[in-house]
Amino acid sequence: MKIIVLGAGKVGKALTQHLSDEDYDYDVVVIDLHAEKVEAIVNQYDVLGVVGNGASYDILLEAGVNDTDIIIAVTESDELNILACLMAKKMGAKNSIARVRNPDYLKQRSFMRDQLGISMIINPELEAANEIRRILLFPSAFKVDTFVGGKIEMAEFRLRENAKLINVPLNRLYKISKTNVLICAVRRKDVLIIPDGNTVLEQGDRIHVMGQHRDLVRFCHDINLFEQKTKRVIIVGGGRIAFYLSRQLVEQGIEVKIIENNPKRCLELSRKLPDVTIIESDGSDEEVLIEEGIENVDAFVALTGLDEENIVISLYGKQMKAKKTVAKVTRTNFMDVLDQLDIDSIISPKNIIAGHILRFVRAKNNKDEDGGVRTLHRLVNDEVEAMEFVVTPQTCFLNKKVSEVNLKNNTLIAAISRERGFVIPKGDTQIRLKDHLVVITTNRKICNLNDLVRK
Repeated sequence: MKIIVLGAGKVGKALTQHLSDEDYDYDVVVIDLHAEKVEAIVNQYDVLGVVGNGASYDILLEAGVNDTDIIIAVTESDELNILACLMAKKMGAKNSIARVRNPDYLKQRSFMRDQLGISMIINPELEAANEIRRILLFPSAFKVDTFVGGKIEMAEFRLRENAKLINVPLNRLYKISKTNVLICAVRRKDVLIIPDGNTVLEQGDRIHVMGQHRDLVRFCHDINLFEQKTKRVIIVGGGRIAFYLSRQLVEQGIEVKIIENNPKRCLELSRKLPDVTIIESDGSDEEVLIEEGIENVDAFVALTGLDEENIVISLYGKQMKAKKTVAKVTRTNFMDVLDQLDIDSIISPKNIIAGHILRFVRAKNNKDEDGGVRTLHRLVNDEVEAMEFVVTPQTCFLNKKVSEVNLKNNTLIAAISRERGFVIPKGDTQIRLKDHLVVITTNRKICNLNDLVRK
């Protein structure tokens, strides 16, 4: 499969890295105006580079757009991304993805897809806001991923010293909680575990639990991890993520306060978000945070443009007893170190959209698109993938029981969603046509359901 990545900035570089890490022979060409950025990526990854304007006919022709499967435009300019995708489609590219960040274009997403033929419109700030919203609406969880249009959730929890699951083998889970959930992955320090019934959980383990929302909430109650509903939130930094997030939280009846030091941006936010309290001040100032009530908030979200500032003020928020802290971090080189800090959730917009784009790429890499990846989330520092598929007539284990499916190593069918409900699969559970399967695996070379089975 041939892929053109237009834009060698943070997102373009992260995407190139993810594509290079995939166990597929992708032919990747990176285009950027800046020769030094192109050279750096070409030297680091096994890709080709072209220097120039990605919306130029000659540059696209040089990159081989006429026989390209997917062009992914992720430059800093929304307009350039849209134009490049339109040009590429006319010149022969089969599919196109455009990063579009301006909120004014949000209402036009359907038009761009249906009328202009852009396959996918993606907004990193909006997707990051969506992820933070899910975390804040489920205070016990550090991360929440969704499948089957939100019908199934997978939440990540850390087992604190008072959790009832500590020193309990998973085959005794039913004694503590009778909810319909499955613990499908465990991270213990630097070790990844795909658990079975004999796995014994320990204090400090990060567990990934699959189920419907109401069951996950009940599960938290049962194992003593439940936290009260989020009612008050302070956000430091008034950028696009803060705008999208505040709008979503206000719709949920949550009281939101944004601290932003740019007077012009404060005026803009106050006009666009009349139900949000906008404070023009320095959100890294201890006195300002105390004055604005950091000691009494349910959640503290750091969304400034500086990773270091977000980390430091999130740690301060935790010290001041904020129940939940979330920090936006662009550079994820030191994620293992960040995991040791007392910050509840780390959000990386570039990694979030890289995951969305990889799902699309995987689906297009599959000849039978109906059986391809519908949803893809990366877990445990990208060591594990959670993927959603739909069972089709081409699925080789259609109508078989789960116990009869010879799955590859470290691969687990974690959940099944069907018209009449949600199923945590057991050995005698039958795989039916149109079932939505959520699969947990460490295998990076899975595009469709048939790839799960040993040949």
